[in-house]
Amino acid sequence: MFDLPTDLPADLAPLSWLVGIWEGTGVIDYDDHAFTGEFSHRVSFSHDGGDYLNYSASAWLQGAAAADEAPATLLVAEMGYWRLARPATDADAGPGLLPPAAAAVPRTADDVEALRNPAGGFDIEVSLVHADGVSELYLGQIKGPRIDIATDAVVRPAGAKTYAAASRMYGLVDGHLLWAWDMAALGRELAAHASARLARVE
Repeated sequence: MFDLPTDLPADLAPLSWLVGIWEGTGVIDYDDHAFTGEFSHRVSFSHDGGDYLNYSASAWLQGAAAADEAPATLLVAEMGYWRLARPATDADAGPGLLPPAAAAVPRTADDVEALRNPAGGFDIEVSLVHADGVSELYLGQIKGPRIDIATDAVVRPAGAKTYAAASRMYGLVDGHLLWAWDMAALGRELAAHASARLARVE
């Protein structure tokens, strides 16, 4: 049984079920790309007192590499931040190192409830950066134990492989974190790319 964290800022209450370290396996099957296979996946959601969740994830190829006792092939390493979408105020720090221009007022459950969207969920923003230099800004919503996000922007270095857009879905099902990742890459349209089932280990 998992107890929801009680020390989170009010803005993180809708996201609280994500907190922890999740591990499991998934499958890759992208359009007509000549690869299908399984991978191991580890995802961490943590907090440090801010109004966001820290996120990190890595995935490694399973199969032939493991059988040959060769080092596992790292497929992705990404880090980022997950937060509820809300307008910045004078009580928020930034941009850069600029301190808040007004005294901080603790946000309450009522403040968060005021952010609920017409669909009954909460709009969220997810910013991710991959080890290969690709950065993504996802926008979407969390509604109970389900999250749907899609890229609003993708920035990549000149030498990176073509990667134009993506969408991801996360859900809490029978205590497991299930997710699916669709992408438009390598000149292809948006299509199913990978999915996984993860169990909370911490």
